[in-house]
Amino acid sequence: MVNKQKILIVDDDENIAELISLYMTKECFETKIVYDGETALREAASFAPDLILLDLMLPEIDGYQVCREIRKKSQTPIIMLSAKGEVFDKVLGLELGADDYLEKPFDTKELVARVKAVLRRYKTAAPSVEAPSSKQVSYPDLTINLTNYSVIYNGKTVDMPPKELELLYFLAASPNHVYTRDQLLDQIWGYEYIGDTRTVDVHIKRLREKIKDHDAWRIATIWGVGYKFEVRSQGGMA
Repeated sequence: MVNKQKILIVDDDENIAELISLYMTKECFETKIVYDGETALREAASFAPDLILLDLMLPEIDGYQVCREIRKKSQTPIIMLSAKGEVFDKVLGLELGADDYLEKPFDTKELVARVKAVLRRYKTAAPSVEAPSSKQVSYPDLTINLTNYSVIYNGKTVDMPPKELELLYFLAASPNHVYTRDQLLDQIWGYEYIGDTRTVDVHIKRLREKIKDHDAWRIATIWGVGYKFEVRSQGGMA
């Protein structure tokens, strides 16, 4: 018997939560509904969902804080649901570690499609960006290991959500190769990703906040084109 994938639904609107649960159940997911942020944090640990559908407007602890706390301990995929459709709200959600953002009111078929797409990407992301001969690249003061999802920068471990690490690894594995935003979306998020190229920009911004330019390398913007991992001297790859 195949174990069903589990979806944790976090929404204080009982009608919306029940509707989402109904559609997810029809797609053969196991679901659990919670109505507030505190319970969501507990169930994220005990229920061990494969994906979390997270409303932003929650009592006690809002969805942003829930996402922030979950990301400290887990890389479980998160899709944020919100009536807030401003670019700022979407960017903030992505910056906190959400994998996708869907504006309310949403079409249930689109929600199901996004859930399946995110789960598919989460499951296959590592093989899609592996270098054929190695799962680790190293430069002066920087080592990116895709096998154990770790980044060592200036001798210290840097915490990164999976997509940030995969993006950094993909760029660093092909030094001085320029990739367009669309190419990076296809490689890291998958060609079925329902989103736009701003997702890439947000993740690059977060990487630069954690990984500063080095004398030997940097994440370079190629204006009007995209990005590359620029090697300025003989850094070398492991």
